[in-house]
This record gives sequence, C-alpha cells and structure tokens, in this order.
Amino acid sequence: MSTSHTTTPQTPAVRGVVVVAAGSGTRLGMGTAKAFVPVAGQVMLARALAPLFTLASPTYVVVVAPAALLASCRELVGAVAGVAVGYTAVVAGGDDRHASVLAGLAALPDSVETVLVHDAARCLTPASQFAAVFDAVESAGVGVVPALPVTDTVKQVSGDAVVGTVDRTALVGVQTPQGFPLAALRDAYAVSTQSETDDAGVFQAAGGTVRVVPGDADAFKITTAWDLQRASSIVASRTGAGAGAGAGAGAGAAVPGVRVGLGVDVHAFDAASPCRVGLLDFPGEPGLAGHSDGDAVAHAVCDALLSAGGLGDIGGRFGTADPTYAGATGDVFIRGAVRALADAGLTPSSVTVQVIGNRPRIGARRLEMQDALSAVVGAPVAVSGTTTDGLGFTGRGEGLAAIATALVHTS
Repeated sequence: MSTSHTTTPQTPAVRGVVVVAAGSGTRLGMGTAKAFVPVAGQVMLARALAPLFTLASPTYVVVVAPAALLASCRELVGAVAGVAVGYTAVVAGGDDRHASVLAGLAALPDSVETVLVHDAARCLTPASQFAAVFDAVESAGVGVVPALPVTDTVKQVSGDAVVGTVDRTALVGVQTPQGFPLAALRDAYAVSTQSETDDAGVFQAAGGTVRVVPGDADAFKITTAWDLQRASSIVASRTGAGAGAGAGAGAGAAVPGVRVGLGVDVHAFDAASPCRVGLLDFPGEPGLAGHSDGDAVAHAVCDALLSAGGLGDIGGRFGTADPTYAGATGDVFIRGAVRALADAGLTPSSVTVQVIGNRPRIGARRLEMQDALSAVVGAPVAVSGTTTDGLGFTGRGEGLAAIATALVHTS
C-alpha cells in the first residue's frame, strides 16, 4: 500500500515547507488527530496550510499526516491548494516527531534548497512569518527560528523552593516555522543521535548556526482545550463570528472552510438475509444482520458525513427504536445525512470508504459501487477493499467492516 503521493510541478520550487500534522492530540482530548480538530468551524490543518498558498514564490508543501488518515488528508490538502495541488505531497508520519520530520524531508523534490518545518498546531501563523524566515535563511545561509521575548519573570527552583531569578533578557520563546538550508538539515538529521525538542536543536547538535527573527503572538501552539478555544475566539473576533464558532461548533458555524468526519460500521453475516453492500446487491452471498438492510458501507458513509458536520451519528438520528427504518436500504440513511448537512449549511465535498472483509468480493464492482454511492452523496466517493489476512472477526468470515472519511464544506 502506498503511503505517499507526490507530483512534479511545472515550475520547480526552490522553497519547501514540511507541515507536521501527525500528532495524536491526546492532551487536547478531542478524540481525533489534533490537526483534524476544527478551529472556529475550519479544520486546524486547513487553517495552517492556507497562508502557504498566498506566498509570492512557488513553494512545495509536504504534509506529514497520521497513516490512517492519508486519504482524507490528501483530499483536504487538494481542497486548500486548489490549482496549486501539484506543489503538494502527503506522507505518513512516524512513531515520533523526529521520524515524521524525516519522512517529510525525504518527500521534498530535488529542486528545493530552503525548507521550513512547521507545526500544524500553530495554525494561526501569518504568511508574513513564513516569508520572513525564508528570507532570513536565504540571506544568511544558516538556521533561522522565529522567537518572542520572554516577558514573565523567570525563577530558578529546587523542588518547591525558589533559589534565584533568571535574567530574562537573554531568553526567548521559540515558534515555528523553523527554516534551514535543506541539504544541511538533512545531514543534521542523518547524524542525530538523541531526541531534540525542535528542529533547531537537531541542526545545532550537528554544528549548525541558528539565528532568530521576530515571531508573532498568533503563532502559538494549540495543545490544550483552552488553547483551542483561544484560537477559535481570535478567529471569531476577526470574522464577526459569534460564540457558536468555538471548538465544538458543528451545525451553523459561521466560518467557511473544510471539515472532516470519520465513520465506522460493522455487521455480522446473516445467511437468511439478502446481501447488500455499498448500495449494490450481491446475489448468492450471505447478507448482513441489522435493523435495516445491514449495509455497513452505506452506514459508515452516513456516519462520516454526520461526523463532519458535527451532527451526531446514525444511531442517534435513525435509531432501531424507530420502525420507519426497519429494513430500510442504505441510501435512506445517506440521503438523511445529506439533508441534515444541507440544513446546517454544509455540502459534501468527497468521501473515501474502505471495505474490510473476505466477502463479498467487491473488486470487479468497485467502480459500480463508487457511482452508486456518489449519486446519493452528491459528491465523489472513492471505494477500496482489503482483508485482514485471516485475523479477527472479518478474517474468520464472521462479518464485514467499513471505515469512511468525509469532507464537507460550507455551502
């Protein structure tokens, strides 16, 4: 399975940016990868990427994403980049930030001479900060980091006892993007023997020189729920959005942008039921048990659409307690999700769904399934299939699973 997607732009870029977006977001506690959490109605990663495509010089952008979200990340990157999508690549991250940066550096084309490494969690960083770091690296040929002076009094402590005051005039708080000559940063990572807290640390440990340029207060890193609300409030104050555009905003958020949702569904096989998967009938195959027709693919798509809109889930909207949906076909639920999105001022952009199981074999009918689902969603749907090599309930032939990701946008 390919984990990267690269293209060759018609005009070679000598500048590149690696956007690290592979963090789990555990401390944020939102239940999804941090870069895919919305900030005032727009996914954090989309906000982080948007300024890059306003830069005057062609810039190649590599996004390092969680391996499980590569497909949806590519769709998001394509939506933000627009006609400049040829200047982008999406690669899978590693076990830690060090490995993720390495993966991003490896994906840059040979034409790139200067690279910036940026954290997607600093999603309000202005374009001017990227431009300033690029210019400083190219002018001096050294590493460059944006930094803000430390304004608080800093104390040195031993346990809970204050033992002295540190002279803060020589201290700064460092941000991203951090910029370097690409060849020198690659060499530094190649000889790195210990984990560093940032890329400048790796560069300096290899003997490189690092200088600072003024940072920007908006380039703070979103780590906690408080940071997330702070970022949402800053966006709202600039756009006139109301309080409803906060971190948990779903339906009716006032800020246009791209949103991503995830849907998972599992059904056991039931030989007494007809087999319907991805809105297609598979005669001669055992069906799927369920209150409706058990179409796990359609149900996963429905859940992904609802998730992207912050509109709950299929169980909450079309629960088994409602006899209306007894025996209902999968398109009923997808159409219901699309209507709910429309009521919230949202429209599907695209959906990706993977079918996991030994049967039915969908390969020969994959295009037919894509067409059927796309017609109901009203947007492109990509379908793929895989097995678990005999492992788990799908490997034992006990049932079928489906995982879907959906992108929606403000109508």
